[in-house]
Amino acid sequence: MNICNREGGRCAEMAMVCLTDFEEYAKEHLSKATWDYYAAGADECCTRDDNLLAYKRIRLRPRILRDVSVSDTRTTVQGTEISFPVGIAPTAFHCLAWHEGEVATARATEALNTCYITSTYSTCSVEEIVAAAPSGYRWFQLYVYRDRKLSEQIVHRVEALGYKALVLTVDVPYTGKRRNDIRNQFKLPPHLKVKNFDGVFQQETAGPEDYGIPANTLDPSISWKDVYWLQSITRLPIIIKGILTKEDAELAVEHGVQGIIVSNHGGRQLDGGPASIDALSEIVDTVQGRIEVYVDGGIRTGSDVLKALALGAKCVFIGRPAVWGLAYKGEEGVREVLQILNDEFRLSMALSGCRNVAEINRNLIQFAKL
Repeated sequence: MNICNREGGRCAEMAMVCLTDFEEYAKEHLSKATWDYYAAGADECCTRDDNLLAYKRIRLRPRILRDVSVSDTRTTVQGTEISFPVGIAPTAFHCLAWHEGEVATARATEALNTCYITSTYSTCSVEEIVAAAPSGYRWFQLYVYRDRKLSEQIVHRVEALGYKALVLTVDVPYTGKRRNDIRNQFKLPPHLKVKNFDGVFQQETAGPEDYGIPANTLDPSISWKDVYWLQSITRLPIIIKGILTKEDAELAVEHGVQGIIVSNHGGRQLDGGPASIDALSEIVDTVQGRIEVYVDGGIRTGSDVLKALALGAKCVFIGRPAVWGLAYKGEEGVREVLQILNDEFRLSMALSGCRNVAEINRNLIQFAKL
């Protein structure tokens, strides 16, 4: 971030200390329509804002005199070791924030040895992403389309490319109402497209568009039977993203999925639902270790990561902060965002008396008597 001394005309580079520094930089430097797109929540943005506020309501119970001279932030997700329990959530259109887009995001996550969930709505193709970061650990986020063949083709592509899991987003039978996108008449600029479907929709480009693909492409009839359908066409583990209740968590386990991402889509779908961190406990209690549970939405500090793990998440995923990192300095910016979270998490762990992730548990959380 450049702070200019007007008299001397000199620009001093300001240190990026925390994730909100990247947010401020992105807001200042992205176009209004792009900033509004990334920042948008549904309707009045209550759930979007509550995702952050909910973390601030949670209090920690630190333990002291525990010899935290050595700490280890490593964990595993779906049996694969990652350097710390923070991955990149699937977010669309990274090329809006930085010219290299998802390729830069992929390189950054590969460098920090963590998990990158590639969005269906990427502005780089899955092939380009793999070529840019060949040894990166990646999952692929999937929507189910009215034309099942579209979904099937992309599943086979990513499986062949070495993606390690499918993340089925289940909270978008229809797109939420994001007021600023409507006001701005948000559209992808002509030089960008949803690269994974390049050429697929050419005959339909004259019609109405919904975030880069023809309107009504998503299938609102999606149901639990589609989980069985997905299992029938792939050997990859299936992780369901968008569960917020214990009832749906139980159904997910019964349908044989390998993981759940507790998520309200960054507050972009149903406004008035719970903050994702507030929904986590009941889902963890229901699942009882049968499958892994992750969470996204509202994570801005290392202590947020600690709180999520204490409440039972195996790993957290960040969405908007990765985009802010891209807007700041591409690959280097995403690396910085991840590194800051890693450093803050390590510090919060030590200050609460945890030497490794196995020592993080619910005893760390103060359940306030209201």
